[in-house]
Amino acid sequence: MGSMSELYQNVILEHNRSPRNYRTMEDASGRAEGNNPLCGDRITVWLKVEDDVIRDASFQGSGCAISKASASLMTAAVKGKSRNEAQRLFDRFHRLVTGKPADDEPETLGKLAVFSGVSEFPIRVKCATLSWHAMANALGQRGSGAGGQ
Repeated sequence: MGSMSELYQNVILEHNRSPRNYRTMEDASGRAEGNNPLCGDRITVWLKVEDDVIRDASFQGSGCAISKASASLMTAAVKGKSRNEAQRLFDRFHRLVTGKPADDEPETLGKLAVFSGVSEFPIRVKCATLSWHAMANALGQRGSGAGGQ
């Protein structure tokens, strides 16, 4: 299992060093901020939703490696998903990081499975889910414009 955890650690470090979708989005239909005052993580998530599908997702902010890597992987994972699919993905991810996944969930979460070890450190669950909560809040916004400011 050592090589698997090393691989997972490398994926997290890579997404922390070179996060994907790390940018503001001027034409977003939803925007939400996440803040973890316990460790100082601050993330803003932007979503562009058209016809109930997330066409684009981005984020900016600062935080620990787990927080930034999770936001990076989350923005890639939700693109092309409907609101309901994104919410179900969040639910599955949350079960994974809290140590309560369904039997096949780690295998079906793809790259997101790198966060399975977070369940061993309950204080880090907030780091891993911060951007996901912001994404869910941004999805809850209706209409055009940045919203949620």
